[in-house]
Amino acid sequence: MQFETLLQEFTDAVESGVGSRLADLFCADGVYHDGFYGPFQGHAAIAEMLEQHFHGNAKDFTWRMAEPVCNGTTGYARYVFSYTSTLPEAAGERVVFEGISRFALEDGKIKDYWEIFDSGIGLSQLGFEAGRLHKVLDKFAGRMRDKHKGSEHLAG
Repeated sequence: MQFETLLQEFTDAVESGVGSRLADLFCADGVYHDGFYGPFQGHAAIAEMLEQHFHGNAKDFTWRMAEPVCNGTTGYARYVFSYTSTLPEAAGERVVFEGISRFALEDGKIKDYWEIFDSGIGLSQLGFEAGRLHKVLDKFAGRMRDKHKGSEHLAG
């Protein structure tokens, strides 16, 4: 499958809210590392993530990928992502942010999906109070520190 086709199927699946469509693009043990919700491994977990977390908390998704680059095993694309929150405390708020996706590919399927974006920009558009924003961003910072624990970046 061409990388551009995979990107279109990926974003169409997310916009549709049909978890099996997204999960089928992944290897059986593939991992979707979501910038808000964390990692989900395997078809069942990825499908549940899309249906329960994404579409359980928002609607009207729009995801556009641009400037794709792929060497056959690793692909990148810049994106703009938006949705309308259905969270009780932020219902109706439209959120938009930009990011970069990284796809590790194996036999035409996604082995590992990572995204990089400023989660604070997304969360601040929901109108959460400062204490809640701090708590969530502190959790994200903890994930980052855990990921690099013991590396040269956190030595000393």
